[in-house]
Amino acid sequence: MTKILMVCLGNICRSPLAEGILRSKLSDKFIVDSAGTGGWHAGELPDKRSIEIAKKKGLDITSQRARKFTTKDFSEFDLIYAMDNSNLKDILQLAPNENAKKKVHLILNEIHPNENKDVPDPYYGLNDGFEKVYNMLDECCDVIAKKMMI
Repeated sequence: MTKILMVCLGNICRSPLAEGILRSKLSDKFIVDSAGTGGWHAGELPDKRSIEIAKKKGLDITSQRARKFTTKDFSEFDLIYAMDNSNLKDILQLAPNENAKKKVHLILNEIHPNENKDVPDPYYGLNDGFEKVYNMLDECCDVIAKKMMI
């Protein structure tokens, strides 16, 4: 069973969307989870705007709860996707070894190889930012799901 972790800053906007989207594209032979590099939202539901855009697109992410990324995640997960370069840096600083570092990828590199682009954080932006982020992540998750099915 392949385990995939999506990571953003607070685990209430981008990574819950990525988790929900990817989970909807994969069979139950895969485990998809999410976490944040910061723990201040631990135990909370995703942002209401993430819940709303997911619902609009036919996904229910209300069973998710925010949690903080830990070093244990390196041994629990096969692939770890960071939503932006700042989160990538924070995750890599916690990596216990080179094998752990090899599990970590920037998610937008799935559709823009080696460009190291960030998924913008929609938290402080306008509501349409959540739809833009959803669409980016949906495209990335299509690519990831196709790779997983090979």
